[in-house]
Amino acid sequence: MAATRPMAQPGAGQARQFIVGGQAIDARALTPGLYVVATPIGNLGDVTLRALETLAGADLIACEDTRVTARLLERYGIATALTPYHDHNAPRARPKLLARLAAGAAIALVSDAGTPLVSDPGYRLVRAAHESGHAVSALPGASATLAALAVAGLPTDRFVFAGFLPPKHGPRMARIGELAPLAATLILFETGPRIASALADLAAGLGAREAALCRELTKRHEEVRRGDLARLAAGAATQETRGEFVIVVAPPDPALAQAGAREVDDLLRAALARVSLRDAVEEVAAASGRKRREVYERALALTRDRDAPAAR
Repeated sequence: MAATRPMAQPGAGQARQFIVGGQAIDARALTPGLYVVATPIGNLGDVTLRALETLAGADLIACEDTRVTARLLERYGIATALTPYHDHNAPRARPKLLARLAAGAAIALVSDAGTPLVSDPGYRLVRAAHESGHAVSALPGASATLAALAVAGLPTDRFVFAGFLPPKHGPRMARIGELAPLAATLILFETGPRIASALADLAAGLGAREAALCRELTKRHEEVRRGDLARLAAGAATQETRGEFVIVVAPPDPALAQAGAREVDDLLRAALARVSLRDAVEEVAAASGRKRREVYERALALTRDRDAPAAR
């Protein structure tokens, strides 16, 4: 990771500036404190004017990767110094940032893309700043989570951001089992190399839920695929997997979530007619909100009844 980038700073009394459409704009002086600034998730044109003014007016910008943030600053002619703040150096970097705040500095916190604190260590800095009595301000803007929710065509009144699923099958299925009964739309991040296996496990654990697979949001190759999880999983094996992915999954059917014993049996009979016992159990447990062991015991009972010889 690159070290703090030294850059030319404005002279005493000289206004800091940023450039939009070839026009230089003076940035107002910032009061001391921590400014949590959302940056574009791909298209650099998605930054807000307030974000640019804050980045230009700050004394220091703390960012995940100085090289990534430097591209944004260069696009808009901003000369503020950068310092890295990420998972690996946060314990060492945080006290230094707090010391700068205590000395009266205005510090902007950004992530490589989107809104800070979503899948990065920023919340620890925000909490420490609050505990030390420093002002903390949020500058809203781009967010892959909300962008994916907006284009998915799925319920938006209640949603859960679940971050990245575990990379290995066993822990991943356990996490999916925890998410299955939640009466909310699920939003997950995933990488290209793992997208096919993640979708397959989601299909096995959540059943035939409607979902959207969003790739490279706001970028040139933006793509949104919709369908049930099994269909999306099958397509991932042959379709483009390069880029950043967001998976949006519909909540469980409310009627099925409250399914009684008779409804569970009906669901199991229908599922057992087309898939294996294991897959039927996973599908019905996810759809009904019942515990997997309970559904498994009912499936065994139904298969025994089905396979028992007819009475003579």
